Amino acid sequence: MRNEYAPDLGLSEADLAADWHTQFGRWFADAVAAGLPEPNAMVLATADAAGRPSGRTVLLKAYEPEGFVFFTNYGSRKGAELAANPYASLVFPWFAMQRQVVVTGRVERVGRAETEAYFASRPRGSQLGAWASEQSRVVPDRAALDDAYRAAAERFADVEPIPAPPHWGGLRVRPDSVEFWQGRASRLHDRLRFRRAASGGWTVERLAP
Repeated sequence: MRNEYAPDLGLSEADLAADWHTQFGRWFADAVAAGLPEPNAMVLATADAAGRPSGRTVLLKAYEPEGFVFFTNYGSRKGAELAANPYASLVFPWFAMQRQVVVTGRVERVGRAETEAYFASRPRGSQLGAWASEQSRVVPDRAALDDAYRAAAERFADVEPIPAPPHWGGLRVRPDSVEFWQGRASRLHDRLRFRRAASGGWTVERLAP
């Protein structure tokens, strides 16, 4: 299976914003305007203390000059791996636009106030689900999960707002590099990378496709 990319698309150094955050904002807005399904979906790759990798799709909930934020159960597989090995990679696979954004960096927990503010904005069903699910744990069957959800609903029936679980919260990927990948004809893609320099500033590099 082969798909030839459009010859008239490209990404030059002159097109690039002055910083990765502004450039990401431009491309993210393009993805939203293009009507891509869940443009904030990103592949999160982690590794355990022994270096064994795993990946999954999560949803970006915020981006800022400090990094990219998502939320999860800290006891999940990704939570446990990031506690042992606090580095990750993100990939935004905007294939319909012949674009990708690839991020690498260190991961840290966000402040509890930020977690609680985001949790309060979630639908009530999602809030109950965060209490009901022991994410990544083996369960005997679907009925056990449904029973846990009903138990959570009963527990918080008269509680408003539902508090954020202590084992649930935000994680921020602080990038060391952010690569903007634009498909080009003949597989000669444009790859421009912002890389954090030892001085703390950023260097822009072109990578061979």
